[in-house]
Amino acid sequence: MLPLLYQGQIALFGLIIVALIISLTFHEFGHAYTARRFGDDTAERMGRLTLNPVAHIDPLGLLMVVLIGFGFAKPVPTNPRNYNSIWAQFMVAAAGPMANLLIAVVAWNLYRYGAQAGWEAFLNPAANTFFSILVGINLLLMVFNLIPLGPLDGHYILPYFLPRPLARRYVALNDRYGSWFFLGLVLLSVLGVPIFSVVFRFAMSLLPYITLI
Repeated sequence: MLPLLYQGQIALFGLIIVALIISLTFHEFGHAYTARRFGDDTAERMGRLTLNPVAHIDPLGLLMVVLIGFGFAKPVPTNPRNYNSIWAQFMVAAAGPMANLLIAVVAWNLYRYGAQAGWEAFLNPAANTFFSILVGINLLLMVFNLIPLGPLDGHYILPYFLPRPLARRYVALNDRYGSWFFLGLVLLSVLGVPIFSVVFRFAMSLLPYITLI
């Protein structure tokens, strides 16, 4: 993102940051809200059951996005011992990506409806840019976090679809090596290997499937 500043595209840089903050906030809120629904109030007690970005955005994680194009938000604290369902961990993990999907669906179709209806605010080129960025970031966050590797949400979800012995083996391997593999992918991406570009292209290929208007 730094090249945008070097090129003087300050407005575009600002739109990306705003869209990213909105997306990460809803992602983490989704985890916190679902954990509370399944009996765990840990996130609520720590002030994370909120849509206030300050509670969720990690300044260092946001700075990393600016510097290397990859970052993170504050993980939502949970205590699985408080869960009241065997499906709670699955639902809590899936809630973040599903929150991003919901934002993408609502934002994209709201923009399309407003533009087709001739609403002045939606006819501005800046509106097209912002909604395109917002939708793209949310689709990317959804797909990226479903990768079953390292600390990503997908590593909580995949075991529910595996036979129990294989699930236990996968969990053990991911606990031991998953974060290293994940960091390796990040490093390769920073060095120019288009790993996350593939993820982004796949995420954007989903756009026709969420277009309802």
